[in-house]
Amino acid sequence: MTITNDLEVEESRSVSPSDRQTLASGAGFTVLLYFGCFFGAVTLSAALVQATGGSATEVFGALLDGSVRARGRWGQTLGISVPLILVGLGTVFSGRAGLINIGQEGQLYFGSAVACYAALRLGDSAGWTEVFPGPLVLIFCLVAGALGGAFWAGIAGALRYWRRVPEVLTTLLLVTVAAQVVGYGLRKDWLLAVPRDGSKAAWRNISTAQLPPDQRMPRIEVFGNSFPISVVIVLAITAVVTVVLTRSVWGFRLRMLGLNSRTAHRAGVAESRYGMVAIFISGGFAGLAGAMMLTGGDFGNYHLTPGFSVNIGFDGLLVALVARQMPIVVVPTALVFAGLRTGSGFLAATGVEREITKIVQAMLVLALLIPPAILFVRDRRRAMTATKSRT
Repeated sequence: MTITNDLEVEESRSVSPSDRQTLASGAGFTVLLYFGCFFGAVTLSAALVQATGGSATEVFGALLDGSVRARGRWGQTLGISVPLILVGLGTVFSGRAGLINIGQEGQLYFGSAVACYAALRLGDSAGWTEVFPGPLVLIFCLVAGALGGAFWAGIAGALRYWRRVPEVLTTLLLVTVAAQVVGYGLRKDWLLAVPRDGSKAAWRNISTAQLPPDQRMPRIEVFGNSFPISVVIVLAITAVVTVVLTRSVWGFRLRMLGLNSRTAHRAGVAESRYGMVAIFISGGFAGLAGAMMLTGGDFGNYHLTPGFSVNIGFDGLLVALVARQMPIVVVPTALVFAGLRTGSGFLAATGVEREITKIVQAMLVLALLIPPAILFVRDRRRAMTATKSRT
């Protein structure tokens, strides 16, 4: 059986004026529904801020200042959005294949550790400067991070397809394992740790050596804002991912597998092969995000430390969830989440705890997840009504 892209087999159909009016009204209802839910989330967040003794106007103003309006802040917001976009794109790949990968936090952390190990072993400290100059080490670092994340996700994929262990469990459990493995590496000189003098004070500050300047991601200066060149790279990656998932036969087969694995199998789509590739890509994107965090400078000051991932993996999962598996929507969603992170640093002046941003973030996530549920229930009721009328 020949598989063709669904976009290529669509036939041009004449649409009557009544059909156009119905489509327009449906689109208008959808827009109003999203706007109403978003406005309700903002209103409820403001009420919660007022109830805790703060000023909603000051809090939202501080969030805007900390993320966009203050000098140099939108550059930092762009830098923080880079790993969120990558993790979100990787989650879209696994989601299209019908896989539930929720272990991006561990895949990102392990990938950043592998990237750091590659940089330390090929950089100045290893005496390989003449063979591997700084820019080449940077490329190896990014590739190593992607391979590390893909390997960590591949463990869950292998258990899924060869032992039928649900990936939703293994990916989550591997987050804890990754934290322990990287923590062990940070305490061993032959892995990631900096040689110490043995004093207790030296062991309190656990981190790797700082990456030298020639192994860091170049940064762009625009109107007093500084952000890594990885911002441009992830935008290019987003464009490629969008084309692959929406305009290629491989992307169509991946979506077929996620929608109905039996139909995909009858059409000649190998579930284990496509599924493993999807979960490898998902973990690879998370590992690449960790490598870009390490080399970008917006996280950890070019050091790898315990807790380096700072929940970026889990936030990236939420980004993909809110974007509803649409790659092009991942970018603006990630910018919103990054803005909440950078803006929270300005909340101290308002007398409100920084954790209030987590409440605002949760409200926004719920606001963007409620409309799809309402539309699903509406369409299901219409389908049931149409079926009853025919019978």
